[in-house]
Amino acid sequence: MRERSTKRGFASRPGDVERWIKASDTPPRRMDDAAAFTARLTIDVTPTLRGRVKVAAFQRGVTVADMLRELLAREFPHSHTGELS
Repeated sequence: MRERSTKRGFASRPGDVERWIKASDTPPRRMDDAAAFTARLTIDVTPTLRGRVKVAAFQRGVTVADMLRELLAREFPHSHTGELS
């Protein structure tokens, strides 16, 4: 019987969840937006909506990710009222 590998896989779960969640508090190495730490956000949309989003991004000459980041930043501006960053 083969022994189980101790090598961490791509989709392995974190050992310490609290430390993993707080890892986003780590400051970026460089200060430009492209190098800033990002967190993945996954949403479910219909294939039709996904197509419309992709076409709109193409027509604007931007990536879907950049277009949606801008949209979310406009909709949820940074606030200094004690809300989460």
